[in-house]
Amino acid sequence: MPQPRSPENDPARCADELRAALSLHGITLPSLGVDPLTCAGTYPPSEGLIALGNCNTATARALTAALRKAAPA
Repeated sequence: MPQPRSPENDPARCADELRAALSLHGITLPSLGVDPLTCAGTYPPSEGLIALGNCNTATARALTAALRKAAPA
């Protein structure tokens, strides 16, 4: 029997938090979500995966710029 997920390991919550954090930088990943197949496992850990999906080059560049800006010098 799988262990219950802790709130911080809930994939839907994690995806929502990532979506919100990206939006602070004006970045939207339209297909960001939870990969349902990886959440269906019965063997630990079954936290599931976050599907980042596809994005256009403008979004990829914006994400790259935000990550570089936030990186320690």
